[in-house]
Amino acid sequence: SVEYDMASGEAIAAGNVLFKQGTSRIAGGKASYNAKTQAACIEGNVIAIRDNMRLTCAKITTDGEEHMLATGGVHGVDGGKSFTGEQVDYYPNQNKYVLIAAGGTLTSGADTFKADRLEGWLDDAHYVGTGNAHLASAAKGIEAGGDVADYYGKDQGKVVITGNAWATQENNTMKSNRLTIYLADNGDAKVK
Repeated sequence: SVEYDMASGEAIAAGNVLFKQGTSRIAGGKASYNAKTQAACIEGNVIAIRDNMRLTCAKITTDGEEHMLATGGVHGVDGGKSFTGEQVDYYPNQNKYVLIAAGGTLTSGADTFKADRLEGWLDDAHYVGTGNAHLASAAKGIEAGGDVADYYGKDQGKVVITGNAWATQENNTMKSNRLTIYLADNGDAKVK
């Protein structure tokens, strides 16, 4: 069912709702939308698709095509990258920027990145984790962590860890206030 108020621009829909806006498609149990402001709220087993990104959660609010706020068991996949958290802000027109302010996980290929606060630019494979930052690279056999980790996966293949920094690979462990780990193509870690 759909109710639409032409004066206010407000629409309310319930029952297998499909919301289309630009290249975004969002399905859920119910939705509200304002045609004048382009603000929308979709709830109930939400599935959102935009270009190559697929996201599932309990609720999405959006202010148009520039920003989506996903809440409740958020899981997103975009090519070889994925992200999870209880709340994720997604800005598709800013190199697919995600902000996971309450902590979560970002995965890029075989590398998994966790922290109390995460932000990342999926197009650049650049992630910054603050608070209990942790990186695990299964393919390279590296595990590292610290207070803050800045991961540059796309072009530079490195992670810079500051504050209580540590890294392990096989039986080797290093600790410092600052570690820069270069993730070499052959799987060896080069620490500086």
